[in-house]
Amino acid sequence: MSSAGPPSAASPAAPSLDDLGATLRRFGVVPVCGLLSPEETGPLAAALVAGGLPLIEVTLRTPWSLASLEEMARQPGILVGAGTVRTPAQMEAAVRAGAAFIVSPCLTGDLAAAAADLDVPFLPGVATPSEIQRACDLGMSTVKFFPAESSGGAAAVRALAQPFHDVTFVPTGGITADSAPSYLAIPQVAAVGGGWMVPTQHRQAHDWDAVTQAISAVAAIVRDRT
Repeated sequence: MSSAGPPSAASPAAPSLDDLGATLRRFGVVPVCGLLSPEETGPLAAALVAGGLPLIEVTLRTPWSLASLEEMARQPGILVGAGTVRTPAQMEAAVRAGAAFIVSPCLTGDLAAAAADLDVPFLPGVATPSEIQRACDLGMSTVKFFPAESSGGAAAVRALAQPFHDVTFVPTGGITADSAPSYLAIPQVAAVGGGWMVPTQHRQAHDWDAVTQAISAVAAIVRDRT
């Protein structure tokens, strides 16, 4: 077990975010993570960069989430978004903390308006044709399909992609290393979200070598994309 972070190197630039869908497609997988504490942000960010996956969705589910997000956003070479954003107030706080994009489990008019006012890329959660059409009506072309596995899995995404041929999907929720390739085989899927590549047990043990190896293994999933 190694308690040190990955070897240091010249600080890379964070990925650009000119277009959220295009950026997510570039990487194919979005690590979704509830940070254990602000103190782990440095070694975790270094592991993500060293593993070749320099982006993260930090979920807002604990009292220290915003402080952790803010600290993570200060780390070099990583693109940081906020997840589990359910209200405009949460969105505003996340943007103030440094979130470069916002992810929500739901879609409301208030959230869409707040994202427009804050000029921040917004990935709303949808699970039905009506919700997808509402996102389109609000001017969004990239949506989070959530909860993916319990909402029909890759088969559901493939079916929805037919009538919504101009929509890009980012399935999240229950996806694993085994199920990810079936989603990534769908042309309209830009990326999948999940936490299997940032295992909690290794982070709790400060085994950053193991975390980096798990992140690096994700590259094989994206490389095998058809």
